[in-house]
Amino acid sequence: MLTFFQAVVLGALQGFTELFPISSLGHTVILPSLLGWNVDQADPFFVSFLVLTHLATATVLFLFFLPDWVRIIKGFFTTFDTKQIAANTYARFAWLIVVATIPGGLLGLLFQKKLEALFATPSIAAVFLISNGLMLFFAEYLVRRRKTGGSAEDARIARMPWRSAFGIGLMQALALLPGFSRTGAALSGGLIAGLNHSDAARFAFLLATPIILAAAILKVPHLVIGGGMPLIVALAGALSAAVFAYFSVKFLTRYFTTKSLTPFAVYCVFAGVVALALIA
Repeated sequence: MLTFFQAVVLGALQGFTELFPISSLGHTVILPSLLGWNVDQADPFFVSFLVLTHLATATVLFLFFLPDWVRIIKGFFTTFDTKQIAANTYARFAWLIVVATIPGGLLGLLFQKKLEALFATPSIAAVFLISNGLMLFFAEYLVRRRKTGGSAEDARIARMPWRSAFGIGLMQALALLPGFSRTGAALSGGLIAGLNHSDAARFAFLLATPIILAAAILKVPHLVIGGGMPLIVALAGALSAAVFAYFSVKFLTRYFTTKSLTPFAVYCVFAGVVALALIA
């Protein structure tokens, strides 16, 4: 159902756009329609292919932040011995990630089939892409008078209230809709919760890993069992996603020390309007 070339292009697009706050899912739903590719986006194997490219991106994220994940995982298990969370920065950081993962995980399981039906509707993805841009504008508007520059600090992130982490998780759940960016929604939630751009980006990148891995556990086996497309084609797309994801996260971790979401907001609104006009 996908050629080798199409898989590589879609993989590159997913890896590049997943970490930018511009919605990888929205782009991979819209692009085949714009290019006139004969791809059945409602097919479960297409969804599994997209999840595999997300898994590749999550793997790159995990490896990129591996030293941080070692500290976070150690902190998580430390709480079972000490029964204390507040005294350990990375123990609290770990549980904040757990709390923020819950909303997206539950909503994804409850509405899985209904959400997947949207993958075959490029016009809806274009509308959500515009909405994503408006969300980014709104987040920047709320923090326009707040100093948001500087490098990320884990201790500062770990002091975030539990309700704020849950709120970021609810925002991240918007990414279940094609056109809303996981990174953009989590970043916006972090800014609204009082984090600066760098802290919000760091938390968003770390938060992305567990939710994408959970989705992969559910969906990737469809690519192996029943084989809707040659596995080598799917793996080529995943490798392409991994390469582009590495360069994206390397760039963005530096970008958000001083820059804002505004350029991405402008792009999403513009791209969504153009896509909607062309599709219609």
